[in-house]
Amino acid sequence: MSIPLEDTFSDVISKSQAGQKYTDRALFLRAAIGPYEDTLRALKAGEFHHTALLKLGPALKLDAKRLIALAKNEYAPKPVEVDGLAQFNTPHGDYHVNAYVVWDAASKTAAAFDTGADAKPILEFLKSKGLTLTHIFLTHTHVDHVAALDALQAAGSPQVFSNAREAQAGTTTFEVGSAKWNLGALTIEPRLTRGHSEGGTTYVVTGLSRTLAISGDAIFAGSIGGPNVSYADALEGIRTQILSLPDNTVICPGHGPLTTVGEEKVNNPFFP
Repeated sequence: MSIPLEDTFSDVISKSQAGQKYTDRALFLRAAIGPYEDTLRALKAGEFHHTALLKLGPALKLDAKRLIALAKNEYAPKPVEVDGLAQFNTPHGDYHVNAYVVWDAASKTAAAFDTGADAKPILEFLKSKGLTLTHIFLTHTHVDHVAALDALQAAGSPQVFSNAREAQAGTTTFEVGSAKWNLGALTIEPRLTRGHSEGGTTYVVTGLSRTLAISGDAIFAGSIGGPNVSYADALEGIRTQILSLPDNTVICPGHGPLTTVGEEKVNNPFFP
């Protein structure tokens, strides 16, 4: 499955600007990207200006070279496949959203992480593999990530879990730091990656051939989720809870393609 990057370089600029609460005028003056303020508007509209990006990056505390690589379409994460992990990418309005299934080969038990906009692909996959869905974990409760929850629950009797900071009605809530689950030989541990949402949670899954960090909308390949709650907390949570994991850890984001901790350390403009 080939999934394009979720964000363009102009999306990265807009998210960083919004997170740091710069007006266009303040950012224009801070970056000194003259001679015309129209240059900033052009960048945010997707026009490529090499010299302006070199100045704008440091003004936004972004890595300018990585930003330019995004603008020139020179970055895409290497394809990732892990036995025991399946990615589902379903349309929700004018964009797509990811959900994941992780399973233990010996016990044939499976967990879903978010639901996407349509439960049918997940349900068909579970049936084709002879898997029993025992758990559903929510990274956060934005509608695109829980749109198919009722349909996925109705197909069996899985336990559904959400962070107590952002509880979803009808689910079992948990506190990060005191929760951990076993799925056959696999271990699932939640980490708080607040910022895009109040209770944004990344689930670290160990026991497969590679560690997984199922991150919801905390981090994307080459970008981050919108800083709806706290830009500072979003960046800090990603640094300490995701990018601190081993470089070969597979990041499973809520939108866009799979990536790895090592790839994002080298290529994500938000983490110079």
